[in-house]
This record gives sequence, C-alpha cells and structure tokens, in this order.
Amino acid sequence: MPLSCRGRVRGQEPNRGDVDDSLGKFSLTLIDSLDTLVLLNKLDEFEDGVKKTVKDVRLDNDVVVSVFETNIRVLGGLLGAHVMADLLRQRGDRMQWYQDELLHMAKELGHRLLPAFNTTSGLPYPKINLRYGIQSPLSRTGTESDTCTACAGTMILEFAALSRMSGDSVFEDYARKALDVLWERRQKGSDLVGTVINIHNGEWVRRDSGVGAGIDSYYEYLMKAYILLGDNVFLERFNIHYSAIMKYISQPPLLLNVHMHNPTVSVRSWMDSLLAFFPGLQVFRGDLKPAIETHEMLYQVTKQHKFLPEAFTTEFRVHWGQHLLRPEFAESTYYLYKATGDPYYLRVGQSIVEKLNAYTRVPCGFAAVQDVRTGAHEDRMDSFFLAEMFKYLYLLFTEKSQLPIDIDDYILTTEAHLLPLSLSTTQSSCQGNVTGRNLDSALTETTDSASQEEYLFSHSCPSTETLFPNNPSFAKSIRDSYKYLTGVGRAFRPLPVREIELPLHDNGMEPMEFLKSMGISLTQLPQATEGNFEHKGVFRVKLVAEVSPTTEEIEVVPHAVQLISPPFLGRTVLTAGPAKFGMDISKQEHGVKGSIVKASPYTACVQIDNTADIKGHIALALRGDCMFATKARQLQEAGAIGVIFIDHREGSNSDDTPLFQMVGDGESTNDITIALVFLFGREGAVLTSALEEHQNVDVLLLPKENHLGREKREKPVGMNIKLRLAEEGELEAGAVRGPTLELVLEKDGVVLEEEMKESGGELSTKEEQQQQENQEQICRTETDREDLRTELFSADSSLPTNSQTEQKTNP
Repeated sequence: MPLSCRGRVRGQEPNRGDVDDSLGKFSLTLIDSLDTLVLLNKLDEFEDGVKKTVKDVRLDNDVVVSVFETNIRVLGGLLGAHVMADLLRQRGDRMQWYQDELLHMAKELGHRLLPAFNTTSGLPYPKINLRYGIQSPLSRTGTESDTCTACAGTMILEFAALSRMSGDSVFEDYARKALDVLWERRQKGSDLVGTVINIHNGEWVRRDSGVGAGIDSYYEYLMKAYILLGDNVFLERFNIHYSAIMKYISQPPLLLNVHMHNPTVSVRSWMDSLLAFFPGLQVFRGDLKPAIETHEMLYQVTKQHKFLPEAFTTEFRVHWGQHLLRPEFAESTYYLYKATGDPYYLRVGQSIVEKLNAYTRVPCGFAAVQDVRTGAHEDRMDSFFLAEMFKYLYLLFTEKSQLPIDIDDYILTTEAHLLPLSLSTTQSSCQGNVTGRNLDSALTETTDSASQEEYLFSHSCPSTETLFPNNPSFAKSIRDSYKYLTGVGRAFRPLPVREIELPLHDNGMEPMEFLKSMGISLTQLPQATEGNFEHKGVFRVKLVAEVSPTTEEIEVVPHAVQLISPPFLGRTVLTAGPAKFGMDISKQEHGVKGSIVKASPYTACVQIDNTADIKGHIALALRGDCMFATKARQLQEAGAIGVIFIDHREGSNSDDTPLFQMVGDGESTNDITIALVFLFGREGAVLTSALEEHQNVDVLLLPKENHLGREKREKPVGMNIKLRLAEEGELEAGAVRGPTLELVLEKDGVVLEEEMKESGGELSTKEEQQQQENQEQICRTETDREDLRTELFSADSSLPTNSQTEQKTNP
C-alpha cells in the first residue's frame, strides 16, 4: 500500500472483493519478486529474501485464495526462486546452505492446490482454502460452479515444472487433463473458446471469445508449454487456435471479442488492457507484422492517455479509466525489441519508465492510477509490478552480457518467473495428450489459399535473420501507417464545440448508471478548458432533466443494518439507504432478519455461482458494473431474501455523503420483491470485516428509527400553562366546561403554606374546606418558586426563567 506506506494484510484492511483472493497471508510480494532480484544482480538481497521466506512464510493459513493467482504468483515464484538459488549454489560462491527448501515449499503448496481439481470434468475450482481444501465444512468455498478459461488453462507450466523437479507426476497429470477438457470443449466450427466455463459439466457460461481478460494466458501457455516441455501437442493446438484468432478476432490493429458460435460478429466495441500481451505472443509465433501493428496502436493509446486504461473503445477513448500498473505492454515491447533490434522499442520503453516516475512514483513505491483522466492515485501496488514490470524493463535496457544468467536458457511464465528450458529433457511419466485433430488438416481447412511461407515458424521459434535480412526499416514501414491512429501528434485543428442534449427522464434510473450503460463516462474538466475542447471525442453534455411534478420534496428515510448475532447483540447499527423498488421494509413490523452471505461474483452482474449459500439468506453485493436492479434480480433468482449493496468506493460514508434511494433500470421492477438496502464503503467494511471474523453474522434490515434497543423518547413539546385560581365550579366568562386538570403537589414541592390547627397536626374535612375558603394564600420564597418552575418546565428549557408575572407576590 504505497500511499499508506504499509503492506496489505488480508483481514486487516477493508475487503475489496475477489481482488483480495490473491492474498493468502503468505508474503505474496516477497515471493513474487525473488527471481527479479537475481536478474537485477541484487544477490545479497536475494539470499536474504530466500532466508526470510524459508523461515517465516507459512502455506497452511485458513484463507480462501484464487487457485489461478496462487499458482502463477506463489507457486511460480517459489519455483523461479528455487531455480535461481540452485544455480547460485552450483556456482559455488554463495547459497551453499541452501538445501532445496523452496522446492519443498512449492511441493507443499502444489498438494494444497490439488483438491481444486476434484471435479467431474477435471477443470479446477476457482478458489480453495489453503488449510481445509474444498470439501471440508470449514473451507468456506467449494460452491462455485464456473471458472474462467485462463484460470483453468494457466496451470501447465508451473505444475509440469513442479512434477519434473520433484519427480511427482501428479501435478502435470492434472494440469494436462484441464487443458484436454478446454480443447475438447472448443467450438469445433470456429476453433474458438469462450470466456467462462462450468467446471462440472464443461458447458460454456460466457461464449464471447477474445485474447484479453478471461482467456489470455490459456493461449500463452499452449505456446510456452511446447517451448518448455517439447510436446508437439501443445503447439498443434496453439496453431489451430491462432489461425482462428487471426481469422475472426484480429482486425488489425484491433483485437475484438466475437461470439464463439457466430465469430463474424463482434460482441463489444472496446478492448481491455490485458490483450497488450498478445503482440509478444505473436513474436513467439513469428508473426511480426500484426504484432507490430497492434503494439503501435497500444503505444498511441498510451500517448493519448499516459497509460493504457483498463479498457478503451475502438475509437481509443477511455472505457474504464483505472490503470493498475499492468506490465503486458512492457512485455510486448521487450519481445518486439528482441525480435527486431529496432531502437524504436527502446524509446517506447523509455516513455514507460518516464511516465511511471512522473505520474505513479510516491515515497513508498509506485501507486496505481484510479483514473487516467484525472491522475488520482489508488493505495495499491500489486505484486506483479515488481515481478513483471521491473523485470521486463530491466531486460529491455540491459545487454545480455550484463545479466547474471543466460536469459535465453529460460522461458518466462505469465508472471515472468524463470523456468529452465532444460526441463524439456526431463521426461514426464504421464501419457502424452492427443490433439484429436491433425495439424496439417487443420491448416488446410483454415487457410486453403494461404501460402506455405505463412507457416514458416509453425514448428520453430522465429529467426531475425530470416524475418528481415539486412532490413532494419522493416518494422518502421509497418508502424508508419498507424502513426497518427489516435490523432496524437498531428497538427491540431480546432474542432467546433458540439453539444449533446441528453434527456434524463424520471424513469427511476440513476443518471450516472444510465450514462455508463450507454458507454458514456463523465469527467470533470479543468476550469481552463471549459468552452475550449481540444480533445478528440470530448463533448459538452447538457443534461436535460424531465422530472414528474411533485407537491413536496421526497424525503429519504434512513434505514439500518443492525448486527444482532453474538458478539454484537444489536449494539452495531449501520446507517443504510433504502430502495425505490423491492420490498417496502417500513411495512414489515419486525424488519427482515437473516444471515449474510457474500455473493460470488461479488458484483452479482452475472449468474450467481454460490446459489446454495445464498438461498434463504441476505446477500452482500458490491456496487458497480451493472444496475442495482440487475443485481437484485440475479440474487433474487438465486434465492436471497434480501440484498445489502456495498459501495465500491473505499472510505465513502453516510456522515459525509447524503443518503439516496436506489432506483431501477428504467424498466418495470415489479418482479423484484426482496428487501434491498445500500451501505457506503466505510459502513460496508464494518459488515464484511465482521463476516470474515465470525463467519456467521445475523442482521436485521429495518427503518433506522425502529432499530432494536433504541431509546423511545417522545419529541419534547414546549407550551405555556396559565393558571388561574377560582372557586370550585366557577368558569371564566365565555368558557365552556370541559375536562378538569388537577395538579397534585408532592412534599417539598408545596407552593402554598397554610396555617394548621394544633389538633394532632391534621385538619378535619370540614375544617379543611373552611380553611381553603378563608385562608390568605402566602407565596413562599422566590427560591422555592424557581425550583418548582424548573420542575414544571424541564421539558422546554427555552422558556424564560424570570418573567414579570413571577415578580408578583399574589398570583
């Protein structure tokens, strides 16, 4: 956490949802960056880091982690560090104490991940508990039904390396089986795969196909598995997939997602930043021209926005503005420089370094960018920044002779960990996979008109001498046609200011969510630019609100989420916002009570994975990515009795931000009947932390004024009371007889003194009546009158304490 200057420890910081599944309390950043230290020639620091890892890191924590992230970051990190430690030990000048401790840790972790593969199909569960696995009642996972293609298909390098280093083939067996399933489940007509697949029956859940998020490293690992393990089956599969990618997904310089069953139709008009790795993979394939084209397009986007946004449109505008310091663009830059030797790519690398230093460097590291349009920082520096970004940039600028190892003897995993190519001669005991389709027939089917030269590198790595003999301008001639792709660098031509009138009808949809659903994002422009738009695609937007007439302002009634199970027992009450749709909680006499369960996926925008956990409980869902109504429908269908939506902005709270009513999606929401409330980020963090700590947490959803344990205080009423002494039964002129108000004065509060007869200190009834008729009423002292007055009017302290009436001695 580079802004807070401390590490992010799971459970000690506000829960961020699925992104925290890479944290397992196993010193992630330390392990992920160990082999980077060797490349940087920081050998003392490396040896110290290995000692710390061996001494302090535990892998049996009661934590649910991502199988994919733990494999590539931690298992890959341990194996890469073991390879480096073993190499240094063999050289004889250091690490002589090392006895394969990191390999033993890697094997332990591998065995802890293996239960994830216990599915009907052989595809792994997406999450696992490091201590309790999948099946144990204590595991808090194992209900998921889906995983992403990359999650299941990015195990082979680490698992095969572990098998070949340890001599235990079980790891490679399981990883190969998962790849076999993905291959068999490809769409046979297009040879494409989808993005999300059911781990039990192998059916596709999301059928959009691309080379970015959700699929990316599956293709990468097919190619690299061939290079590392020397098994032709992986290359054959890669080449068949690659032909399909170039036929349907590649629209140079763009790479657009298509439907796997109908690949001639693009399914979205934006690209995510993870596809920036693909030009580097095309270098491995020897397909330099499209690699140069796509890389140049990406470089132009970074020129326009300083960094690659997390997603950007086909017109190169920001779709999602976040930049997490991802290394994929630097990775492709490194491989293109290795392939071409063109110093242009050194200048690209220089621009990456300069922008990192100028816009992300902070005293305690490098901070992710919350939005490339504003430059705001996020308190986050993921471990892949040190594991990959530093490694690729250092390799880009360093001569091979200056490196402590021969980099060409190694393959870099998707997390840039170093695995030795010598593993290809270490035979695995597992049976070889069967592609199920001959390479030659595949090439014939997909490229009938293509020349044989196109497949020059189908079975070999590219050679720069063959690619461009004595032609250093080869890459430049391709780049030049994309030089001004985004408009950056051209002579500026002022664009006329264009206005859009965008009606926002009173249809119950949040304006910002409505705009986002249309692909429109709003950014506050600096004052200096108002009225002067110098950026392509920037419009002045006039929001015309058409609001239904109303006689009075709608009041947002605060609701509450009250934690009622031990140890809270109703003492923790979180202020919540209501919804305009769903159950009217205010009409439920005792509110809505239930146990809370976090939805998976946390944003709840797609089909819910953990329906068995959700059914009959109150679901927690993170705000963002889709409408509240969409989330509510998904969770209602999963069987939830209520939903608590939690703001995705860390630190937002009900003290600083006015409550609002959640509204629908513009369509009828009569079908939504469950209870719905909204918590801001700070209140939501209290709730999620309670769930993590105690597992079973019961809550009550109800209007805040009705929460249990509240002090039932009536609203104070102030009034003036005029007292007039009169004969019994006497009425003031014009008055009508009504109820009688009798004032009973207790002892020590007597206003009037009376002379009492000595007969035992008591008066007879007759004498008492006579006394009341004849006695002269004498007021007590001023102090006594003040004391009584204070008692009578304590309900309204604003009344005057000294009035002219009080000065009279005979009221």
